[in-house]
Amino acid sequence: MATVRTGDIETYYERRGAGRPVVFVHGAILDYTQWTAQMEALCEDYDVIAYDVRGHGRTGGSDRERYSVDLFAEDLAALVEALDLDRPVVCGLSMGGCIAQVYAARHPERVGGLVLADTFTPKLLTRGEWIQRSLMLRATVPPVRLVGYERVERALVWLHERLSRGASGDYGEIERIRSAGPRMTTGEFAKVIRAVARFHETRLDLDSITAPTLVIYGENEPPFVRRHVPRLEATLPDATVREVPGAGHASNLDDPAFFTRVVREFLARIDACEANSDPDGTEGVSP
Repeated sequence: MATVRTGDIETYYERRGAGRPVVFVHGAILDYTQWTAQMEALCEDYDVIAYDVRGHGRTGGSDRERYSVDLFAEDLAALVEALDLDRPVVCGLSMGGCIAQVYAARHPERVGGLVLADTFTPKLLTRGEWIQRSLMLRATVPPVRLVGYERVERALVWLHERLSRGASGDYGEIERIRSAGPRMTTGEFAKVIRAVARFHETRLDLDSITAPTLVIYGENEPPFVRRHVPRLEATLPDATVREVPGAGHASNLDDPAFFTRVVREFLARIDACEANSDPDGTEGVSP
């Protein structure tokens, strides 16, 4: 088991392969094993790292009374520094995508590329989105204290499927991942969920993100997530958008082969661009 000190916690991580570093950031109430398929496929060509975000998995909780996406991004920055990673490509999904955005905006010079999957920006685009992202998320905490987050989430999945069929994707795979890892405490669940529910309070300048970015979303993504895709595409200076056919909100689990292929193509493009660049940063001319 590998851990590294990041601020006031010991962060658990897995690392495989060699080459350009690629850091994977999982979604809320999951753990690093969300990225197993991508790590196994890419470790032959890249130095792949996946870790458990504060409050999750083998990293576990902390004494802090309150979490925020900013705090999670600080933990990521500390991880990158502790592992001495040179301009990694950061790949985050859902909550992990929120963390990746903040990290890339705060430290643009430290990011070689960015993959934002099934995620959203801080901006609340509609009143319905405010209800879904803020009020409904906060409202899950009291019933979770009574019956546990597994039962509450199953009820939410049932509701989401009726509002947006296919949005939950392969929920059985998510349940399998959770059953195989350490169980999150109710207190940590509350701190994580409230952090995501407050993401709209985060001050984030998307224009500060300079790295090439791949935006991935599932075809059956919840509507509020899909609404953020054109915003990311229009705001980020070098953005490529890909839809994962038939996938829901965990597109890397719903169609891991397609997702991994798109990420590999993106990484190859970054490698090619850097290989064709002069030392002063200008693009070279083929002979």
